[in-house]
Amino acid sequence: MRGTVSISLTNEMKKKLDEIASRENVNRSEIVKTALKQYFSVIEFRRIRNLMIPKAEAAKIFSEDDVYKLIS
Repeated sequence: MRGTVSISLTNEMKKKLDEIASRENVNRSEIVKTALKQYFSVIEFRRIRNLMIPKAEAAKIFSEDDVYKLIS
């Protein structure tokens, strides 16, 4: 199922969107869909990370070095 969403952009953002669409030979919708997918991924990563931080701290894991030491 598909739906339509209208968004408001500043003139500068619309100009940039049109420039990139033309240069990359894709339509505006594809650029916006790709950007939203990336945004959703970042938000989900942050949500999971925030859930895991207390567990990591409880296990005395504070840095990438701590993780490396555990898996090496």
